[in-house]
Amino acid sequence: MELLDHVIDHVIKKFNQKAQKRFYPYLTRRLGADDVLFLDWAYEENQPMALSLDPADEPNRYPIQLYHSTATQAGELAGKTVLEVGCGHGGGASYLTRSLRPASYTGLDLNPAGIEFCRQRHQVPGLQFVQGNAENLPFTDGWFHAVINIESSHCYQHFDRFLREVARVLRPGGHFLYADMRPVIRVADWEAALASAPMRMLSQRDIGVEVVRGMEKNSPQIRAVVDRLMPAFQHRLACAVAERLSAPVRGSMAHRDLRVGRIIYRMYCLSKP
Repeated sequence: MELLDHVIDHVIKKFNQKAQKRFYPYLTRRLGADDVLFLDWAYEENQPMALSLDPADEPNRYPIQLYHSTATQAGELAGKTVLEVGCGHGGGASYLTRSLRPASYTGLDLNPAGIEFCRQRHQVPGLQFVQGNAENLPFTDGWFHAVINIESSHCYQHFDRFLREVARVLRPGGHFLYADMRPVIRVADWEAALASAPMRMLSQRDIGVEVVRGMEKNSPQIRAVVDRLMPAFQHRLACAVAERLSAPVRGSMAHRDLRVGRIIYRMYCLSKP
């Protein structure tokens, strides 16, 4: 069983690396026209967070709550310079800029189609988008008060290099606000990389239960998008197979593996000395 887990993990790692260059641009072309703003999973606490959201944000409540919880670990972002690495379709960047009022917010992503979508879709004062590589950030040393990274780092080929880049672009005392997942067989390597990073760990917690709860509550929204994108019978069938394997909905492999502990999802806050 352990050998099978390692084989599956190897396949997933290779897929994630190729997805950065090929799959995500394709996904943007498919989802962008449908105005899908979030590509991350979801989050809900035992007592509902009950964030006050604009009506336009309400359909994305559960992905937004993952962003909000991660970004506010070290307090308010008002008046600060913020970088998000792996901004996807920019929904989180737009929400955090409008609600938390940073002085500036820069969203970076490797996917050029995604960045173009963000620039056209999110016209928010103080928000800009840049195409670039997480392992070679195109920014001056010590520029940002906070770096945010949500559900993206598992795709990076050299996670340790990314962590060094985060520390480089942070100001002294700045915060790395981070949430992501790993298969349980990769958790030891994950922990070792974070422990070796040139930053100080302030807090960490498992949020698998909250993410599972968010997935379950967000499942109708995800399935509605699937139905809009795949109207033909054969497309529905193909989508049903994909959903069963990996989509963040109740009953999928991702949902089951997270629920039983084969996938570990954590939230971290680190600071630069």
